[in-house]
Amino acid sequence: MLFAEEELVDRHVGIGEYRGLEFLHVNARRVINEVPAASRMPFRFTINAYRGCSHACVYCFARPTHEYLGLGIGEDFERKLVVKVNAVERVRAELRSPRWRGDHIAMGTNTDPYQRAEGRYHLTRGIVEALGDARNPFSILTKSTLILRDLDLLVAAAARTDVRCNLSIGTVDEAVWKATEPGTPHPRRRIEAVQRLNDAGIPTGVLMAPIIPGWSDAPEQLEEVAAACVEAGAVFVTPIVLHLGRGVKEHFLAFIKEHHPDRHAALARRYARSAYLTPGEQAVIEARVNAVVAPQRRRRTTADTFGHPTRVDIASPPDAEPTPDAAQAPGAGRNEQLPLISPT
Repeated sequence: MLFAEEELVDRHVGIGEYRGLEFLHVNARRVINEVPAASRMPFRFTINAYRGCSHACVYCFARPTHEYLGLGIGEDFERKLVVKVNAVERVRAELRSPRWRGDHIAMGTNTDPYQRAEGRYHLTRGIVEALGDARNPFSILTKSTLILRDLDLLVAAAARTDVRCNLSIGTVDEAVWKATEPGTPHPRRRIEAVQRLNDAGIPTGVLMAPIIPGWSDAPEQLEEVAAACVEAGAVFVTPIVLHLGRGVKEHFLAFIKEHHPDRHAALARRYARSAYLTPGEQAVIEARVNAVVAPQRRRRTTADTFGHPTRVDIASPPDAEPTPDAAQAPGAGRNEQLPLISPT
């Protein structure tokens, strides 16, 4: 069921605040994974300490990766979570290897490093500390405000190496948020996290992802998100329109048909022939966001804590969200007390 480089240790059923989740503990032989060159990612190496995600975002591009484990892309992806329990010790060992060249490492490329499981296992915290100790540059993409728990370690690491954070905030519309990403923190709290991270000297941007056609792409909706992120000090704001790759399209459209049938026909039609909207439709959305961001880009010229000019960019960040096709390849990416978890 697991990948060849992993060994199943045991299974744990969550209790208390983790009720309804099952954790598959594995020992991984490698944790720093190299991205295939053919994927054309803007980074070469990733760390994903978990697989599956309790955020339960209905559109998540990583859902099909659970199929390679012999699990489903629906509830299994949201509730049966792989935990690489030896991730921290493996990262420290791999960073010490003479073959390691100190490349930038991206986290959050295939599953959220600050999902609920992190509150129990603290793997991301340990990895951040290890990367900081090794002065190894890294970045984090998350939808979770739990990242603020590790602000002390992020600040310490940023004093030694290049550290960047990215928050994913596709909408501040309450109805859209509750329907499509029910396990995530409120988007307004995520915007507050953007401000706190930037105020602490951690360059943090926003991926407005995903923007759902006909549901969260109205001009006033886009403007509200973009303006709030700029006000919070985001160093970039990048709109990313919903992508529906293999497997995800079927899962997402089935969800829409069951729970929001009035939106199903239009979405099914727009994604009937492609996983993407047309370039023209995407350009319209980007222009709406840029209309909010551009004036702020020209205005904000004060220096940040590193002495570099502060600006807001519309362009994609250095380690933007990976394309779903790359994430779906086999092997891609590859409160806090023990009593909250009981073994089966």
